[in-house]
Amino acid sequence: MGREYAYGLHVSSRQEEVMSFQKPPGGTRGARVPPSNAVTRALNRVAMSWHRRSGDKFQGQDLLYLTTVGAKTGQKRQSTVARFADGEDAWLVVASAGGSARHPAWYHNIAAHPDQVWVEFGGRQLRVTPTQLDGDARAQAWQRITQLQPRYAGYEQKTDRTIPVVRLARAD
Repeated sequence: MGREYAYGLHVSSRQEEVMSFQKPPGGTRGARVPPSNAVTRALNRVAMSWHRRSGDKFQGQDLLYLTTVGAKTGQKRQSTVARFADGEDAWLVVASAGGSARHPAWYHNIAAHPDQVWVEFGGRQLRVTPTQLDGDARAQAWQRITQLQPRYAGYEQKTDRTIPVVRLARAD
């Protein structure tokens, strides 16, 4: 049988092999993020199409399209996030939500279903294994990310939560 994690998600024995992180708590302050509704989802689909046509880039950032399975709904969800190369067939993504007090939905989805995560960019789609970076590995990655994209340091200033950094590596 699986085990309970601190955040109340039950993880099956298959997921325990893949589950490599626990969610840090949300914060008490942060930037305001618009609610997800039919209008914002439609706008996101339009933006995603535009980003694909522009070479998977936006405001100087390389993008990837992250597909997860909803923690509550069990339905596939797609989000556009910035990617930072981290070796061959591996990328770092940041669960910043623009400095919000809450983690983004895609992060909750990865925690709930870590064995059901895919990335797409450059015309290819890959299943990936997520690993949350902690300690020195996170600190080194964070330093590299904020040097490449200083806006992330600003997000960290807006919130009192620890902003997760997740490594997505191509699954075998």
